[in-house]
Amino acid sequence: MKKKEISLSVEVYDDKNEMTADMQNLVEKAISAGKNAYAPYSGFSVGAAVLLENGEIITGSNQENAAYPSGLCAERVAVFYASARYPDVPIKQLAVIAMKNGEVVDTPAAPCGACRQVLIEYEDKQGEPLSVILAGKYETIKLERSSDLLPFAFGSKELTGE
Repeated sequence: MKKKEISLSVEVYDDKNEMTADMQNLVEKAISAGKNAYAPYSGFSVGAAVLLENGEIITGSNQENAAYPSGLCAERVAVFYASARYPDVPIKQLAVIAMKNGEVVDTPAAPCGACRQVLIEYEDKQGEPLSVILAGKYETIKLERSSDLLPFAFGSKELTGE
């Protein structure tokens, strides 16, 4: 038997002024996107903003549907649109916020499992890290790589031993 330990390091910001101007801008774009969410069933609006290597920012919001699970999460809306519009441009960062009753929730909301897998696949495809910013009203968390969100993703090095 072998025992492996998996660890990760995150940056935690208690004040938005601790973040870089680029991070603050990306979070603000995610908040604006969250206001466009279609969330009549959950009442939980999510916004995402993707910063591409070419400087473009693409946003997305969750889109629910009565024929659950036919809706789509904000993260995937933003990432898929970015890839469709700029297929060969790497994604540098993704910011995610969640809102309830028009206000950003107190603590950061993390992407669902499907979104985590999609982010990791794009990170693998581009061969460089895709950092993730999870912003709440009182705290923001930054992960350097999307793969830190899901250490045992399909095809992960932890599973393949590569």
